Amino acid sequence: MRSSVVAALRAAGCVFAEDEAELIFAAARTASEITAMVDRRVAGEPLEIVVGRAEFHGLLITVEPGVFVPRRRTEFLVDQALALTPDAGLVVDLCCGSGAVGVALAASPAAPRLHAADIDPVAVRCARRNLAPYEGHVHEGDLYAALPDALRGRIDVLTANVPYVPSDEVRLLPAEAREHEPPAALDGGTDGLDLLRRVAAGAPRWLAPGGALLVETSERQAPAALAAFTGAGLDARLAHEEEYGTTVVIGLRR
Repeated sequence: MRSSVVAALRAAGCVFAEDEAELIFAAARTASEITAMVDRRVAGEPLEIVVGRAEFHGLLITVEPGVFVPRRRTEFLVDQALALTPDAGLVVDLCCGSGAVGVALAASPAAPRLHAADIDPVAVRCARRNLAPYEGHVHEGDLYAALPDALRGRIDVLTANVPYVPSDEVRLLPAEAREHEPPAALDGGTDGLDLLRRVAAGAPRWLAPGGALLVETSERQAPAALAAFTGAGLDARLAHEEEYGTTVVIGLRR
């Protein structure tokens, strides 16, 4: 059966068919589940959604249908946050999706208190499952409006994996993203920076003195993203990682 699964995945265009087959066999409990998972993958569903989990920063994150799949490229954002504020006591993750970034930060030796928020109820439900072992709090709502007012001015690390694909480029994304992930998690507006600007503008009121805001963007958008941070009154800089081509904008509250 294993060889036929590999053949079906390879025929569907899965470049790493053998690896994907191993993950499917590990996740399925019965032969019928294997068949159903292979059918879903061949139909174009992201592998992570098919098997129900994604590896992120050395952790397994539960991923439900309709939730943005955490990207390995975003691990760089986590690394930057941990290096910048290794002893953070309070972490907030906006646009949290599955909660992957928050989980990775909560699992650090500092074991900070964690709050996360997303506007999508499906993402909120998934994030609550992932953050439960870390006693994280997940709130439903639009960016800062979702957060308890008691957090204002106290956040040591604020992360936001905002959507940053320009609206007219969403159609160019791989079909498995366009068709199986929430549009709101992909579409960043006309130039891709709508939510980034909103997050940057509100950050100084929520960060503790010396607190850090970290947001992923593209290298092409980096100058405009940096300008949004400095325009909000943050001391800002860029960090770039070559393997995945990840760019992170970092802003500190003065």
